[in-house]
Amino acid sequence: MINAVVAGLLAGYGLAIPVGAVAVLMVNMTASTSFRTGAAAALGAATADAGYAVAAVLGGGSLAVAVRPVLGPLRWAAFAILTAMAARGLVTALRRRPDGVGSAVAHRPITPLRAYVTYLSLTALNPWPAVYFVTLIFGQQAQQPMNRAESLAYLSGITFASVSWQLLLAGGGRLLGSALTSRHGRTVTAAFSSCLIFGLGLRMAVG
Repeated sequence: MINAVVAGLLAGYGLAIPVGAVAVLMVNMTASTSFRTGAAAALGAATADAGYAVAAVLGGGSLAVAVRPVLGPLRWAAFAILTAMAARGLVTALRRRPDGVGSAVAHRPITPLRAYVTYLSLTALNPWPAVYFVTLIFGQQAQQPMNRAESLAYLSGITFASVSWQLLLAGGGRLLGSALTSRHGRTVTAAFSSCLIFGLGLRMAVG
């Protein structure tokens, strides 16, 4: 049982720790809103990871076969959404007034519920977790088949790893927002993150 939990933790952190476009976007959003909103976004991303892990345990090879034909379209759909969000972030930063009153364009506030749904959807568009977890589970089953209790422990480890890392990113984003409150600081970080998100999204799409 302990071995299954440890294997799940390693699998979860292995997927979550590499910082991708969604993680950068979440950190930047948390920096400009609140930890509550960032935490909701983190839980949305973790829910998508956990969902793919559950589907991999339950579906196994059939999931891999189902996802393979749409890998390309899913990658490009995610890239299109990331590009739009990066562009909006850059435009908003450039239009921010020097007095900090706001931008020339009013945007709908980001609520925790909206952040949760947005990052759940955006993370779910990435097919990599499905392939990743199916591959790991096939390897695990080949070495030593897991029973129901061990599968549950394995999934619990994956979920804990994903949630803890995403919340750590959200907390880091909030600290960053508290430190960089000036107009110049916000503009520079927004512009940098927008360019980074676009680059990471493009790499995901063509990779």
